[in-house]
Amino acid sequence: MPIDVEKAKALPFDPLTVDLERGRLRFFARATGQSDPVYLDVDAARAAGHPDLPVPPTFFFSLELEAPDPFGYLDRLGVDLRFVLHGEQSFTYHRLAYAGDQLTLTQRIVDVYAKRGGALEFLVRETDVTRAGEPVAQGRSVLVVRHPEGER
Repeated sequence: MPIDVEKAKALPFDPLTVDLERGRLRFFARATGQSDPVYLDVDAARAAGHPDLPVPPTFFFSLELEAPDPFGYLDRLGVDLRFVLHGEQSFTYHRLAYAGDQLTLTQRIVDVYAKRGGALEFLVRETDVTRAGEPVAQGRSVLVVRHPEGER
């Protein structure tokens, strides 16, 4: 069943507020293979001019998964998770974030489009990341929804 584009774009998302902790940042940095000590050692970060450990690249994507039901919006749109693939992820960074910061993530669906005669639908979601109302980053993700009944 195709995704209702207007319903998707109007779907409300509750803002998510998250406190950044050093341990989480270190864990993510190690898990993603960061070798620069500024992501692991507070003294190295401060020596490089940072007030604390900076957020490693792509970390904001993991924060989105902390919502109480991070994929609940797909259920509300009638999307079967068995047919969902992660298609793409990108970030626009406005300023650095650090351990000790409190960030707010605000998500919205900005586009839905189909290809291959409706066999594939692409759900585009943007996430604004702010600190005290100031933009920190914007994430953009694309999920691919496969519709086996739509294949030709």
